[in-house]
Parts: sequence; C-alpha cells; structure tokens
Amino acid sequence: MTSSLVQSVDWLTIAPPTLTAAVALAVLVADLFVPQERKQLLGWTAIGGLTAALALLVPLRAGDRETFCLTADTRVTACSYTADEFTLVIQLLVLGGALLTALLSLADTREKLPAGEYWFLLLSSAAGAALLPASRDLATLVVALEVASLPAFALVGLRRGDRMSGEAALKFFLSSVTATAVTLLGVSFVYAATGTLHLTEIAQRLDDVPGQLQTLAEAGVALTLVGFAFKTAAVPFHFWVPDTYVGAPLPVAAYLSVVGKAVGFTGLILVTVVAFPSYADVWGPALAVLAAVTMTAGNVAALRQVSTRAWSAVRLLAWSSVAQAGYLLVPIAAAAYSGDDQVGATVAYALMYAVVNLGAFAVVTLVARTHPGNRLADYRGLYAASPAAALALGFFLLNLAGLPPGIIGLFAKVTVFSAAVDAGLGWLAVIMGVNVVIGLYYYLRWTALLFRTPEGTPVRHRAPAPVTLAIALTAAVGVVLSGYPQFALRFAATALF
Repeated sequence: MTSSLVQSVDWLTIAPPTLTAAVALAVLVADLFVPQERKQLLGWTAIGGLTAALALLVPLRAGDRETFCLTADTRVTACSYTADEFTLVIQLLVLGGALLTALLSLADTREKLPAGEYWFLLLSSAAGAALLPASRDLATLVVALEVASLPAFALVGLRRGDRMSGEAALKFFLSSVTATAVTLLGVSFVYAATGTLHLTEIAQRLDDVPGQLQTLAEAGVALTLVGFAFKTAAVPFHFWVPDTYVGAPLPVAAYLSVVGKAVGFTGLILVTVVAFPSYADVWGPALAVLAAVTMTAGNVAALRQVSTRAWSAVRLLAWSSVAQAGYLLVPIAAAAYSGDDQVGATVAYALMYAVVNLGAFAVVTLVARTHPGNRLADYRGLYAASPAAALALGFFLLNLAGLPPGIIGLFAKVTVFSAAVDAGLGWLAVIMGVNVVIGLYYYLRWTALLFRTPEGTPVRHRAPAPVTLAIALTAAVGVVLSGYPQFALRFAATALF
C-alpha cells in the first residue's frame, strides 16, 4: 500500500506562524515607503501582528488538529504539522515572549537600531519558533529551527559599528552553525537507517533496524542530540551565552534567554520522547549528566560575578540562564526512566521561567537607560529611585530563586525535583537541591541591593510607556500564576503527547 503525496492543508491550524511570517514580510516592504519620522508605525504593526497570532491560538485550544498528512487510501499514515496541547502551550510561550520583546524594543528602534530590519528579523525568528513545536518530521523540525536561529544572528549584531555586538554575533553564529551541521549529519544518518523523516515512524522503525545499519542509527541519534544540546546552551556547549547576551541589544538578549531556549528544548523533547524512545537507555543517562553539569556550572559562574564589573547584571542573568537550562533538562532525562508524561514538568517550568526572566530583563532595560554599564552595583537603592521597578525586580528574582512570594517559582522547582525523584534519579535530585541553595545566595544578594541605602542622590529612572507596560504585564502574570499555579503546573501532571 503506497501513501499519497497529495497533502491537505488546514489553514486555521497553521495560522499563528503563517500570520507572523506574513506580517514580517509586510513590515519589510512597508519600511521602503514609511518616512523616517514615522518608523514607529512598523513597531506597532509588529506588535499588532503578534497579538493577532496569539489570538489565533484560541480557536485551536482543543488541541487535536493535524495537517500536511500523508494518506494511504482513506487512512492517515503520518502528519508533518500537529497542533496538540504541547504545540499550543509552546506557541503561547514563544509568541508571548516575542510580543514582550517587541514592547521592550520600541525605544531602541527609535534611537539606536534600524527599524525595518529589526522588526522583520524579530518576526521571522518568532515565526520559526512558533512552527517548531508543531513539527512532526525531521525536515520541518530542522527548517523551523534554522528559521528561528538565522535571524537571531543578525539581531545580535544589528548595532552597527559596535565592536562588542559584532563579536557577540560572530560567537553566536559560529556555535549555531556548528550545531546545525552536527544536527543535519545526525538527521541524515537517522534517515538512512530508517527510510523516513516522520518522528512517529522513526520511533517504530528504530526498534528493528537491520544489523548492518545499527551503528549508523546509533551515530545518528547521538549526533542529533549533540546538535540540540548546543541550542539549549547545555554545558559544554554554552560558551557563547555570556558574551552574546552582553553584546546583544538588551531586548534581544531577553528574547534569546526565553524564546531561543524554548526552541532548543522543544526540539530536544520532540526528538527524544517522540522519535527516539527506543534509545532511552542512551539519551536518558546522557541528559541526566548534562543537567547536573549545566546547572552546577551556571550557578557557580553566576555566584562569581563581581558587582562592580561592567555588565555584571547581564552576565549574572546569562549564567543564571545556563543554570536554568540544567533544571529544564531534568524532566526530559526523567522521561527516559518513567514515561513521557515527565516532560510536562519542563513545560510548566518553562512557562514560569519565561514570564519572570522577561520581567527581569525588562527592569534591566529600564535601569540601562541611566546606567549603561549595567553593573550590579548600579541597582543599589533602586527602591528609593523607582519603588515599583525595584519591587517588580525583587519579585522576579525571588521567583527565579524559588522563594515566596514567588509561589510559582517554588512550585515549578518542586515539580522538577519530583520528576527526578519519581524517575529514581535520587543523585540528580540531590545535585539540584545543592544548586538551588547556591542560586539562593546570588539571587538574594541582588534582591538585597535593591533596598539598601543608595550612595549619593537616587537617580530617577524614566520609563518609556512600552517598557512600563512590559514590566507591568510580566509582574501581573507572575502574580496570577503565584496565586493560581494550577494553570502552569497542570502540564506537569498530564502527558502532552
């Protein structure tokens, strides 16, 4: 029985990433005709497009739609695009993260960055990031990954004439190109061994690969996992993170810390849990070790940041991002031992992390307007100058630390910890517990600085309306999730596939 190559298209199912891409092209064309003094219209158009893309998730909330499917007679054999619950949650995360990044970027595109190019690149990257969680074959997965990553290189280096920005973009580019090359090699090996690119069919055929192709299949699985480990900034593939965050415009660093990380982890979940379950005895222990090393290296490096060093606040958030990547890896590793329902803990943790980390970057963006050096010492006495900003940043940092009143941060860490214990990874749970204590120190040290007596006259921080809105939105969502954590944590208790 042969499969038909004629594939039906459900336009509503693919609407969120499609609309985002269409708005990106519209903004690029409009940039040719909009006069310089009205370039802000491009930013508001981008924000409107992202808002509309988020609204298009509502009619898909049942989460049971598929498109681009191969058929044999009347039976569907495999689909390349699936809008299930997992897809919709990740699309909510990446499109929401892109929307908040756009709000933070409005002032920069008016003052420092070329507006048309910036909005086109941001929306293009967001379209790829929204496509990736729906991808159910390796070709679509790799294309979505690169559509999300390639514009990000240019976003990092978009400050023309800035040496640090160019250096950051080069480091990011080289690491990502290496990751892509390794991933493509792994994908080609998997295809050669199984004869298919669809994830569910790969899972079936890897169980009975002919003996002469067994080594090829194993090499393909290993190389694919290494490629995605680069994308998630797991140690030892993390070296680009601190310099890239420092050299990039702050809104772009915020975008990479949340949306870029979500892209990597989403791809890793799809290839491990959906495509390679028969190799769980290989990738499970490997990811567990990566999780332990990543969270430890990130926390120790964050702990060593000197408060008077230039850009130490951004570097601390960068190393914190590496440490958080270690926590996010724990439930994926646990899925190898106790079932794929464990990956829900990663999704729940990612939702919490996205909200509070974007909020922290929003306050850092505000402070950078008067303290471009962005040292930790610059935050001393922030409460005296901007009480609302200080309270918001304190709340975000306590969430990242997992302390009340950041209830959602505490619950998310407990959920990840429970995933490790339930999977029998007691040693990993112990290492995570030690790392949480290390994280408490530097998060609380920064929080304490906010409320200390300022040195000299406090400098008032004038917040542009879009930055104020971004801080208010993230704080409001963080408070709602802390009051009603079931919204995020319900994903930790249910299988998403």
